[in-house]
Amino acid sequence: MTRAAQAVLSATCHCGSVRIHVRRAPRTVTHCNCSICRRYGALWYQPGWQWSKHVGPDLGLARCSVEHVGLVLAGVATAAFDDGTVIELKSGDLFYIPPVPHDSWVVGNEPYVSLHLGGAGKYAK
Repeated sequence: MTRAAQAVLSATCHCGSVRIHVRRAPRTVTHCNCSICRRYGALWYQPGWQWSKHVGPDLGLARCSVEHVGLVLAGVATAAFDDGTVIELKSGDLFYIPPVPHDSWVVGNEPYVSLHLGGAGKYAK
């Protein structure tokens, strides 16, 4: 068995009273329902995730038009606009994505995790 196959991912809620341990990463975007994540919209995206491939088709859309304001907690993602503008979102970055059509995807082999302080209530709806 490879080292990666033996890895266990561990997490806790913000107060520490709930702990989880999983042997593999989730395959989809995950929405946490703790009080902080419900309020701020914490989202996890796995490597290979792209809005236009994994969200847009279910909505019949090619691009997301939701405004996003948030903080990147881990990983790297991009937001790309039809005018050629590309914004890279890295761990520790505060970001603003305007409500104009854009695509987004995870960059690299690490999950991308962000807190959406604005726009999360309309995301993927």
